[in-house]
Amino acid sequence: MAGSVQPRQLALALPHAESLSRDDFLEGPANAAALSLIDSWPDWPNRIMLLAGPEGSGKSHLAAIWAEQAGARSTTAHALTAAAVPGALATGALVVEDLSPSGFDERALFHLMNLAREDQAFVLITARIPPAAFHVELRDLRSRLRAVPVVTLLPPDDQLFRALIVKFCADRQLSVDETVVTYLATRIERSFAAARQAVELLDTEALRLGRPVTRALAAELLRDA
Repeated sequence: MAGSVQPRQLALALPHAESLSRDDFLEGPANAAALSLIDSWPDWPNRIMLLAGPEGSGKSHLAAIWAEQAGARSTTAHALTAAAVPGALATGALVVEDLSPSGFDERALFHLMNLAREDQAFVLITARIPPAAFHVELRDLRSRLRAVPVVTLLPPDDQLFRALIVKFCADRQLSVDETVVTYLATRIERSFAAARQAVELLDTEALRLGRPVTRALAAELLRDA
C-alpha cells in the first residue's frame, strides 16, 4: 500500500546467563590482588575483608567464587537487618554486597561485625569505594569499618579489557571477530561498565535490525550513541 510504513522490529529483552564460575573469571594485573585473596581463603589476614572497585569490575564474580568455596550465604547491604544477622551467619560465612555510603542500617552492620568476631565467622563485603570515605554516625562502627582490610580492583589493562569484551559477547552468545573487539576496545571508555553496555547495545540493535554483529554495525551505533 502506498505510503505504508514498515513496522519496526522489537528486540525482546531475553535473559542471558553470565557465568560466575572460577574458570570463567578473567585474570589480569587489575584484579590479581583480589583473586589472590579469594584463593587464599581461609588463610585471610582478617575474618572480615572488603573488595572495593568500580561497577562491573568483578567484585560480584569473586564473591560468588568465594561463596561457593566457603559455603557462604549472600545478602545485600541495604537488605541487612539486625534481626536477620544470626541467620545470615548460620553457615559461618557471609557475602555482603554493594555497601554504599548511605544504603545500609548502621546498627545491623555493627551487629554483624560483632557477631562474626564472636562466632569466628568469615564475612566478605563488596563496595565501590572503601568505607573510610563513608560518613558513619556510629563511632564504634566507623572505627570497625576503617580497620577492615580493603583489597582494591583496578581499571583493566588493554589485554584484560579486550578479554572482557569477548567474555561479555560470549555470555550473550554473540559471534564476533577481532575487528569488532579492536574497534570497541579503542573507542569506548576503558571501564568494565562501558564494555558491558557497549556489548548490550550491539546485541540489542543487531537483534532489532536483523543484522550480524560487525565492525560496521559497531561504528554506526557508537557514532549515534
